Amino acid sequence: MSNAFLHVDLDAFFASVEQLDHPEYRGKPVIVGGLPGDRRSVVSTCSYEARKYGVHSAMPTSKAFQLCPSGIFLHGRMKRYHEMSYKVMSIFREFSPDVQQMSVDEAFIDLTGTEKLFGPPENTAMLIKKRVREETGLTVSAGLASNKYIAKIASGISKPDGFFHVKEGDEEAFMLSLPLDKLWGAGSKTRQRLNSYGYFTIADIHKASVTALSSLFGNHTGEFLYNAVRGIDTENFSTEAKSRSISAEQTFPFDLTDLYIIETELLELSYDVFFRLLKENCNGKTVQVKIRYDDFSTVTVSGTYPRNVSTSDDLFEKACALLRKKHDATRGIRLLGIAVQNLEDGIDDAQGELFDFGENKKKAVEKALYSMQKKDSSLHVRKARNFIKKP
Repeated sequence: MSNAFLHVDLDAFFASVEQLDHPEYRGKPVIVGGLPGDRRSVVSTCSYEARKYGVHSAMPTSKAFQLCPSGIFLHGRMKRYHEMSYKVMSIFREFSPDVQQMSVDEAFIDLTGTEKLFGPPENTAMLIKKRVREETGLTVSAGLASNKYIAKIASGISKPDGFFHVKEGDEEAFMLSLPLDKLWGAGSKTRQRLNSYGYFTIADIHKASVTALSSLFGNHTGEFLYNAVRGIDTENFSTEAKSRSISAEQTFPFDLTDLYIIETELLELSYDVFFRLLKENCNGKTVQVKIRYDDFSTVTVSGTYPRNVSTSDDLFEKACALLRKKHDATRGIRLLGIAVQNLEDGIDDAQGELFDFGENKKKAVEKALYSMQKKDSSLHVRKARNFIKKP
């Protein structure tokens, strides 16, 4: 039986939700993350109309305003985005028991062996896209392949609202047909280094041996490049452990070096993970942060605390502290991840503690907001971001 992995990506997710909720924004450049006058705010997501101006995620809002002064700049509404994400992920789970959610707007769906239920995987992919559009008003782009790395690239071939199928056996030919900037996982700095050594196309890299590539770029990057251009699964898309773990991670289109932007990305991952803790009615004391650098080396750092993670702010502060233990400021970051591990059922563990530490009020507010929006999806309540505590 052939493997069939579908990578599904919600198109310009935060901006698309804003356009869905505000019809007057449709067809206009929407930029989510902050207002032009906000100190050090960055773009979380922007609509495709804004991307035509050169705006992209993780860009300072002030720069986005220079590029697109006519844009509609908005603060994000994470509770609303997570509500919509949950609806979409629930649809995915109707088609496969193995849905690996990578972030609030991205997932892998293992369609291997589902043919008897839904027909060929390519038909199932189109059915999933149709269900998402009809039931949420959102669009997704999807890529189908025999491994996750190729599926990930395929999902970006015909955005937005696209679908691309790489048939088994065509992986290497597919990679060789792409321009170098489609080599997912190789950021701008890596491509610049490739060019400096005379590698301008994927075919150029394909001609090189793994030894030659490793001698120029180091073992991590050399092995990645050698395997990637041959369509061999290169990324460690780790599945959340069945022993109770909830995680989220995000790969960036270019390397992150600014600490404020890095911590802003950690904040969104913290919202994602904590929202899912509430949804699944569980808690945990162990937090892990995953960092992948521009040379593809990966480090993790974790901590186990006396009390359960109580709020998204609590998770964010713990993640920032862990990040600072391992962060090498001289290197760019291409992937960040957060996990809460060793989970147990139930949310509250503060009852009976001698000291409150101010967390009970925060927890009560977050649970109340969650309950309100669960009952009435038309409520759009947003909790303001705290100032980031510097070490």
